[in-house]
Amino acid sequence: MDDVGEVLEGIGPRLRALRLAGGSTLAELAATTGISVSTLSRLESGQRRPTLELLLPLARAHQVALDELVDAPETGDPRVRMKPIRRHGRTFVPLTRRPGGVQSFKVVVPPHDPRPPYQPQVHEGYEWIYVLSGRLYLRLGSRELDLGPGEVVEFDTRVPHVVANRTDEPTEFLGLFGPQGERMHVRSADST
Repeated sequence: MDDVGEVLEGIGPRLRALRLAGGSTLAELAATTGISVSTLSRLESGQRRPTLELLLPLARAHQVALDELVDAPETGDPRVRMKPIRRHGRTFVPLTRRPGGVQSFKVVVPPHDPRPPYQPQVHEGYEWIYVLSGRLYLRLGSRELDLGPGEVVEFDTRVPHVVANRTDEPTEFLGLFGPQGERMHVRSADST
C-alpha cells in the first residue's frame, strides 16, 4: 500500500477515537457538522473515502488541525541552513533554497567596503534592499543616500548606482537576487 493509502486508511479509526474521546454520539456529531449519520458511520468504518469537504468540518468539530486529523507524514526540516558565499569581500547568506527564480540573501558588507573607488554599476532590472543594521551608502545617479536600519530602497538598475559601506562598522541588509545569482531584481525593466 502506498503512503496515501495508508494515510486514508488510518483516518476512520482516528475519527472514531476523537468522537468517543469527546463523548459524542454520531447523531450529535452529525448535528454539529451537517454531515449525515450514515456518512459519518461509513467514514469511521473505512467504507467511505474521506474528502476535504468532509474532513474540514470534522476537524473543526473535534478542534484539531487537519494535519492531526489525517496524521499527515512530517515534512522535511523547514530551516534553511545553507553555507555563506564570499564575493568581493562581502558575505552572502542564502535565505532560500529553491533553485531558479528570485532568491533572497542576507548580505554582510564589511567596514570600509573593499571596493573603492565606488565605481557605478549599470544593468537591467530593479534592485530591492532592506537595511537590517549599520549604515548603507547608496549613490543613485547624482543622488546620494545614507540608509539606516529599517529603511528600504527599490530602484531601476539602468541608473548608474553604487551600494557600499563607508563606516567603521559592518552593514547587514536583505536583498533579492534574480536567477543569474549576481544581481538583485524584483521585476524586469519592462514591467514598470
